[in-house]
Amino acid sequence: MNDPADILVIMPHPDDSEFGCAGTIAKWTKEGKSVIYVIITNGDKGTSDRTLTPEKLSVIRQSEQRDAARVLGVKGVVYLGYPDQGLEDSPDLRKSVVRQIRTYRPSVVVTLDPYRRYIWHRDHRIAGQVVLDAVYPFARDYLAYPDMIDEGLEPHKVKEMYLTASEDPDYYADITDTFELKIKALACHKSQVGEGMAEIRAGLLRRAKDMAKGKKFQLAEAFHYIDLEMLGPYRKKDRK
Repeated sequence: MNDPADILVIMPHPDDSEFGCAGTIAKWTKEGKSVIYVIITNGDKGTSDRTLTPEKLSVIRQSEQRDAARVLGVKGVVYLGYPDQGLEDSPDLRKSVVRQIRTYRPSVVVTLDPYRRYIWHRDHRIAGQVVLDAVYPFARDYLAYPDMIDEGLEPHKVKEMYLTASEDPDYYADITDTFELKIKALACHKSQVGEGMAEIRAGLLRRAKDMAKGKKFQLAEAFHYIDLEMLGPYRKKDRK
């Protein structure tokens, strides 16, 4: 699973990818692109079931995430194991994310947009910011982590980023043909969706239709798109 991947999807919790961008992920895998999930936390807090311990919940949610990934054609899932609801913008977390970027060397990184106002899960906000910083400049710069060179983890330049759950979307992916795969993958997260999949499907369908308004397709997922090759330091002649 350590072979290079086209796309790295880095999210704080199991199920974040399915809610936010599973239709787009399914579209990419159908096009032959290789996708790897990196899940930052162990998901050990997201339940109202008082019979579950954090340890049991973590095992359940990781299994659910693997099942959802298989539905979407995702190549593999990496779990970093940080505590749910406990993320901090720390050097340790940033280095862990850089390690995954340098390991899989993706052209594209997908994560959550950290810049939402008012109510926003703190793990989402922290994860989005850490991933942005890890991509640029830390994964790129040799002197950021020279110790990684001894591990064979050379610097890497990501070309594009897609930020989901953005209040400032400017890119809309056509998921008309993959919406039902998104729903099938999301249904794998039984500990989170419970018996409410019909209602969740209806809400996501309304949202997908709203995102596609004015477009030439029926259903969409929205992102804030970043072209990293347009940034100044990426314009050097030695760019790969």
